[in-house]
Amino acid sequence: MTLETLLDRIPDFARDLRINLGNVLRQTDLTPAHLWGAAVASACASGREQVVAAIASEAAKHVPPEVIAAAKTAAAIMGMNNVYYRFLHFVGDEKYAAMPARLRMHGLRSHGVSQADFELWCVAVSAIHGCGSCMTGHDRAVREQGITAEAVLAAVRIASVIHAVATLLAAEPAAAA
Repeated sequence: MTLETLLDRIPDFARDLRINLGNVLRQTDLTPAHLWGAAVASACASGREQVVAAIASEAAKHVPPEVIAAAKTAAAIMGMNNVYYRFLHFVGDEKYAAMPARLRMHGLRSHGVSQADFELWCVAVSAIHGCGSCMTGHDRAVREQGITAEAVLAAVRIASVIHAVATLLAAEPAAAA
């Protein structure tokens, strides 16, 4: 599926999403790697195959394959970590927090792109999954590495729009039936 096909599938009642998707994928506050990595990671976090296919296909026109692979790694690891650390945060029991996670997270350091890029994509995915602990930690990491607040918000805008499009397209066939 192409990005154009994806945009065409967004119904008229959700025209704002169609316009926003086009706009967030043309933001100038991000490097191509930041933008397309955030888009691919967010699409993967959305769990909607057609959204992943369209975004990854478009991303391949703008960034090398290692960026796309690393963005998918960010989505995969954060999909796991966001559940685990959100649990720790909500339960708030020091006993759990003191226990080792015992989850393999090698991809957090062996992804093949700059750590700042990877951390930015982790912020975007964590925003989708609503993990405050992960958002805070990864936001701090990207800001320490020189990524601006404007760039962080640009990545989160990408996440919010892609998530909304994926949610809409997942629900739309049921609404039309």
